[in-house]
Amino acid sequence: MLKSKFTSLLMQWHKKSNRREMPWKGEKDPYKIWLSEIILQQTRVEQGWNYYERFIKKYPTIQQLAKAKDEEVFKLWEGLGYYNRCKNLLITARFISKELNGKFPNNYDKIILLKGIGPYTAAAISSFAFNLPYAVVDGNVFRVLSRVFGIETAIDSNEGKKEFTKLADEVLDKKNAGEYNQAIMDFGATICKPVSPSCSSCVLQKNCNAFKEGKVNLLPFKEKVLQKKHRWFYYFLMQHDNKILVHKRNQKDIWENLFEFYLFESSEQIKWNNQLVQEWLNEQFAIKSAEVVSVSAILAQQLTHQKITGQFIKVNFKKVPTSLQHYKWLVIKKLNGLAFPKFINQFLEKEIV
Repeated sequence: MLKSKFTSLLMQWHKKSNRREMPWKGEKDPYKIWLSEIILQQTRVEQGWNYYERFIKKYPTIQQLAKAKDEEVFKLWEGLGYYNRCKNLLITARFISKELNGKFPNNYDKIILLKGIGPYTAAAISSFAFNLPYAVVDGNVFRVLSRVFGIETAIDSNEGKKEFTKLADEVLDKKNAGEYNQAIMDFGATICKPVSPSCSSCVLQKNCNAFKEGKVNLLPFKEKVLQKKHRWFYYFLMQHDNKILVHKRNQKDIWENLFEFYLFESSEQIKWNNQLVQEWLNEQFAIKSAEVVSVSAILAQQLTHQKITGQFIKVNFKKVPTSLQHYKWLVIKKLNGLAFPKFINQFLEKEIV
């Protein structure tokens, strides 16, 4: 996809369709932007919202925050966790109040020197408050760029961080940096979501490499897979003309180099039924009609450090969708020649595919 087209479509979406509301959105006061960004580090928007409003009500200016007693500020912060953020908040507020006459720095190089502020927060403050041309690069941005441009470099590798930072800078609308940064973050949070993204209503769908190649749920890649104690695996047994979709696991994760069916991993349990399966297939692959043959009972396997729980969902296609044609489609009778993890084998032993 052309980088200029990506930027243009994203900004059009932002102006016409972005309805995401947040109390700090559109804010130009660097103090309030900084406060919101520090609160939102390691914190969900839904949780941080009320904290932000309470802080602004009690300390409407950076000078008032600087004068506050430590105990009062920490009490207001209570429940947000990661208390080092609060400690740095006070250090920086007092530094700006005393050393900079209460004026927040207005350029990136000075902002990033402040205690508790890294490249992402410095870029956010610089662009939102002063419209300076610095691209924010967070999880939302990684995900959108990885999917749209089909980048398979691990986002947590040094190589990946350099590649994505360079691309983020290239697609930045430098004349409207603040608006653009808000647009891409909101797009990642509401449309190009980590789980079950809204591909059917996505303005970038026709140009999205991940959608074209059926990799939306596989991107972005990570080198280090977070070891969750409980993971939900939903395997789709996609069949057409006596063949079934299979592929080899190649990430640094459990069951590396073993085969599996199309996997959709969720952070929580999903109660699948025929209608939900149809909606999911349409949303993810633009499959308008498929026969939902069966949804298995819930199966589980306890590994050394984590538990895998999930289901197997069998669907028949009249034709293979374009986005899934590059996968391996194996004659069903040859399945027993592949090495599968125990979790899948326990299903196959009881089920006639």
